[in-house]
Amino acid sequence: MSNLSRRNFVKMAGVAIAGAGLTGLSGFVTGCGAKAADSTVPASNANKAAVQASAKSKVYFTKHIDAEHLQKLYGKVNSEISGKIAIKLHTGEPHGPNILPRDMVQAFQSQIPNSTIIEANVAYGGPRSTTQQHRETLQTNGWTFCPVDIIDEDGDVNFPVKNGLHLKEVAVGSHLTNYDSLVVLTHFKGHAMGGFGGSLKNIAIGCASGKKGKLQVHGVQDYGKWVMGGLFMELMADSGKAICDHFGKNITFLNVMRRMSVDCDCAGTSAAEPVIPDIGILASTDILAIDQASIDLVYNFEDSRKNDLIERIESREGLRQLSAMKELGLGNDQYELIEVD
Repeated sequence: MSNLSRRNFVKMAGVAIAGAGLTGLSGFVTGCGAKAADSTVPASNANKAAVQASAKSKVYFTKHIDAEHLQKLYGKVNSEISGKIAIKLHTGEPHGPNILPRDMVQAFQSQIPNSTIIEANVAYGGPRSTTQQHRETLQTNGWTFCPVDIIDEDGDVNFPVKNGLHLKEVAVGSHLTNYDSLVVLTHFKGHAMGGFGGSLKNIAIGCASGKKGKLQVHGVQDYGKWVMGGLFMELMADSGKAICDHFGKNITFLNVMRRMSVDCDCAGTSAAEPVIPDIGILASTDILAIDQASIDLVYNFEDSRKNDLIERIESREGLRQLSAMKELGLGNDQYELIEVD
């Protein structure tokens, strides 16, 4: 599959798949960033309300998309981030029009001591398929203000997937083991194969090695083809679980909901122009809660301009990402949205 071009990859991913509704996504599970509710029976209605509130994960939200508010939200969720810090960012294809603003990311990164942006090579060919070409693309897109570690430059290592839906292990870039903490800075948007790309997609595919891990997550190694629909979502959830398990409490998530094309930043200049307006920034220590909240903000947006993005999500069975994470105990789909001015 190494000769699969990005254009054919995106074209292939355009095959429509039966939609999936936003169902079966309530309830509480423990997992990465989630806190279990007290199992004792509360003595009063006031205590019952307090227990119910504590069972919800916190998701911080601001409508302001700028460096100041990105840093402010990060300050709400970074208490467990320490040591050598990796910032997982999608740096995009050359001249991609929808990638996160470099000035905003630069201001954010400069406030995180001992931090490095990380990326991994891709599996579909093109200008990010080799380390040398990838570095040239980083230069083109202006990611020159801090070190960028292409984590599979020296190969990969296997992370176990404990009680996964399909995978027993996933190959991630070997350099990922050099970091103590992971900050997942995600451009939330649509995705040609995943329906949407949130925090799960950013780590599940983004940390997988180009030569092996991404083929595992896309199902190529086990099924002999690039799988689609619910199976692909489940494979992403497996990969995401391996990475969350590795970092434990030393991982946190930020979703930036701006220029939300139906296409991923991997589509580069061929990405569809965004239709839905920008929404804001979210932050949480819970991967399921932040992706669930981001989806809810799209679905609850009171404007028909949301419909293209929703169609992309449902036609790819993208909501299966959320229920698969819940089944794996990757977090809590019950959350408290806390607005920050």
